[in-house]
Amino acid sequence: MASIGERLRKEGLVTEQDLENALKRQREKGGRLGQNLVALGIISEADLNRFLNRHPVAPTSLEDTGISVAFIADLIMKHIYSLGEFKLADVVDQLKLPVSLVHKIIEMLKKNRMIEITGGGTLSSISYNYKITELGKNRGSELMDLCRYMGPAPVSLEAYSRMVAFQTVKHVIVSEDTVMKAFSNLVLSESLLKRLGPAISSGKAIFVYGPSGNGKTAIAETIGALLPETVYIPYAITVGGQVILMFDPVTHIPADTEADITDIDQRWIKIKRPVVMTGGELTLKMLDLDFNPISKFYEASLQMKANNGLFIADDFGRQLVEPQALLNRWIVPLDRQVDFMTLHTGMKFEIPFDMLIIFSTNLEPKSLGDEAFLRRIRYKINIELPTEEVYETIFKKVCEKNAIPFDKKIFEYLIQNYYRKYQVGLNGCHPRDIIDHIIDSAHYHMHAPILTQEGIDAAWRNYFVDML
Repeated sequence: MASIGERLRKEGLVTEQDLENALKRQREKGGRLGQNLVALGIISEADLNRFLNRHPVAPTSLEDTGISVAFIADLIMKHIYSLGEFKLADVVDQLKLPVSLVHKIIEMLKKNRMIEITGGGTLSSISYNYKITELGKNRGSELMDLCRYMGPAPVSLEAYSRMVAFQTVKHVIVSEDTVMKAFSNLVLSESLLKRLGPAISSGKAIFVYGPSGNGKTAIAETIGALLPETVYIPYAITVGGQVILMFDPVTHIPADTEADITDIDQRWIKIKRPVVMTGGELTLKMLDLDFNPISKFYEASLQMKANNGLFIADDFGRQLVEPQALLNRWIVPLDRQVDFMTLHTGMKFEIPFDMLIIFSTNLEPKSLGDEAFLRRIRYKINIELPTEEVYETIFKKVCEKNAIPFDKKIFEYLIQNYYRKYQVGLNGCHPRDIIDHIIDSAHYHMHAPILTQEGIDAAWRNYFVDML
């Protein structure tokens, strides 16, 4: 994947000497390459932002689509086979290609007697009514037997790879203020925040480990929420004549497109940077293309869906597959930022591997992977058990969130009569769970939840096993 400097140089926006000067300043002042180019006056911030935030431009010719005329014609035939009777606008809406291009294919299909005009206006073919012929029905049925994909026209693998490179998560700028604000709802030490900031900004893999219940998953989710900007993904891509469905409404959250941009290729959809989270259900198969033998097209792998965003492997080490096997699957992608997929035809192809990966586990990292793998994970961050002072801060925040007055005496009763007496380790999730028990009891007995010794006693008995 070409660096931002290489891409800027290739497009004539900077020179080799400009890059050398910016890199020299970067070594002295820090920051991103783009920030240093702006600081030196080599490129304006507006021009840099336009360069980094490109949108896919609508094709003006059939060649510009990146896919063959035959492929587009077959896809249109399947849509027509489903519609029966239609207007040009109906096909345009489903294919998401410009009217002029779809019209050319429609004219070709009419010439080949696959469709016929049944009526409509005389001024423009846009208003014509069409219907599929018997010959067209036979052709449509044959095509449906080969592949039942009937979504928007796909984009080429090359176009997809180029867009991923432009939108790379490696160029995301995360400021210290942004990090502090994003994590303000969590109680984290200043030293931990200072480690998290550079890790997020680097775009490199992160190993978050420590005892369960202390915020590892919450930290990972917060990182996903603070990733700035939006990206474009195609509804589908085509490789070797096969279709791979990319857009997943469960994973991908659509974002508003700027109203003043009128030349966007509608085969792409603008989304928030994706966040893919997996837990114990993760298997090696989920990291490969999923071919449906009935519909006869593919669904993208998890890492393809996460490109330009965040991939969280939660509860790592507790998957159905052995951790070492899973880690071996990631070694090459982590090193080279590319992955390889295989079609059922045997064809192998390269895809971009561009995401911030977070491995979250309550197991020791050394028990999960060897040195070769751990070396490829740039940051290892240990989330330790809270001190009594931090635990009290968490307890106060939970009380405040639930509109329960904090009582210092009751809190000291909890610490003295339970944690110290039974030598139970303080845990970041305990305040939330203890307060939840108090709220449940208050709702049942129809009174406002408050902190009392009786409430603490009942919550402890219900929450812990063999602690009394």
